[in-house]
Amino acid sequence: MFRIQTILPAGILSAALLFSFSTDASAQWLNYPAPGIPRLPDGRPDLAAPAPRTSDGKPDLSGVWNGPGAGSYDRNIARDLKPGDIQPWAEAIYQQRVRSMGKDAPRANCLPDPFVYYHMVDLARFVQTPGLIVILYQGTTNSVHRTIFTDGRPLPVNPNPSWMGYSVGRWEGDTLVVETAGFNDRGWLDIEGHPHTEALHITERYRRRDFGHMDLEVTIDDPKTFTRLFSLRIAKTLEPDTDLLESVCENDRSIPHMLGNTALKLPPQVLAGYAGVYEYAPGRQAVISYENDLLFLQEGKNPLKLPLAADSETNFISRTNGDRIEFVKDSGGRVSQFIYHAGDGDRTAVRKQ
Repeated sequence: MFRIQTILPAGILSAALLFSFSTDASAQWLNYPAPGIPRLPDGRPDLAAPAPRTSDGKPDLSGVWNGPGAGSYDRNIARDLKPGDIQPWAEAIYQQRVRSMGKDAPRANCLPDPFVYYHMVDLARFVQTPGLIVILYQGTTNSVHRTIFTDGRPLPVNPNPSWMGYSVGRWEGDTLVVETAGFNDRGWLDIEGHPHTEALHITERYRRRDFGHMDLEVTIDDPKTFTRLFSLRIAKTLEPDTDLLESVCENDRSIPHMLGNTALKLPPQVLAGYAGVYEYAPGRQAVISYENDLLFLQEGKNPLKLPLAADSETNFISRTNGDRIEFVKDSGGRVSQFIYHAGDGDRTAVRKQ
């Protein structure tokens, strides 16, 4: 029995949803040797072989591609931005969504995630034809698709706003440049909850450098949400001899039972008392910082900062995965350590600074 099981961090205390899809592996083509795949002597796909080309000489992007996985820009697309790079109203919305544990997230309500998210953490099938490219995303909550027109047409002037927007593409040498606009303003740019407006414009640059590897650069431009445009890079890897599974969200009966909001805001002077450098073990550091009403946890060399919402004065909840962080004070009232309560056990970090 083949099972896809996805725990959605769209809402933690009570908005956490468990989506399970069960299907017989024999009914899927999940390990079918596809024709036309260059192979090594042992039969494995040769991902370092030259990239295929279409009859007109353009790189052929067709195939099933995977992203680098969760734990980066999919959680916080603004990871590399400075506070002044985000409009105040957008930062306030982001903070509120973290505190509410993502109760109103699109995926908590059986609505699509943004396609930038799908590029990072999910499978996507590219189908390339002379006049258009279709991308079919496996999806976490729903399978969705995009059509990228490469027949020279411009973007629509006044389109009906949609979840995936409207896309046109052009070739610049061996790089496919895709412009997408016409989004609605209901989507979240990441799991943590950064908003966008209908002014959002996304530029993607695809370059297939060999048979099994494709570089994707995504530029986000929404002047009503951010004070500058910014870019992120996504490494995509071909997944030959496999197929997509259908994802259908039908868990909306859980929505009335979601609690969501932790409803506790601590003053900055209290949050400042937790900020510092902690250590799980020699060489395993964790940094606690604060901004506005939230604490943030950064572990090791991963630049991603996980937002923590207060559940009490010393207990916080990770918006990302629902784990709890308990701060412990010494006899003098100073925070001396924290205990990270996770599903796989507890771990303690001692304060160093």
